[in-house]
Amino acid sequence: MNTVDAFVTLIWIRYGVTTEGNFLMATVLDYGELPFLAIKLGMGVITVAVLLYGAQYRLAVIGARVGLVVYSIAIVSHVLTGFAAKGYLS
Repeated sequence: MNTVDAFVTLIWIRYGVTTEGNFLMATVLDYGELPFLAIKLGMGVITVAVLLYGAQYRLAVIGARVGLVVYSIAIVSHVLTGFAAKGYLS
């Protein structure tokens, strides 16, 4: 989901549909798309590694569930942005 979020964000930004809502990632995006992707995907890899390492701990399980909900909301937001950009939503 992190990968989908990263690429869809770049597509929407490239076509002028939206801007990056996260101030930190917007700052990184000012340096270019490759640094943006590297940091965005790197954060996802680190998160997965930490969650896999701590999979037996309750906090890691809760973190994974929270992450799933947050990324699900982000993906729905991307889909709704696409619909709005195409004029299907006002």
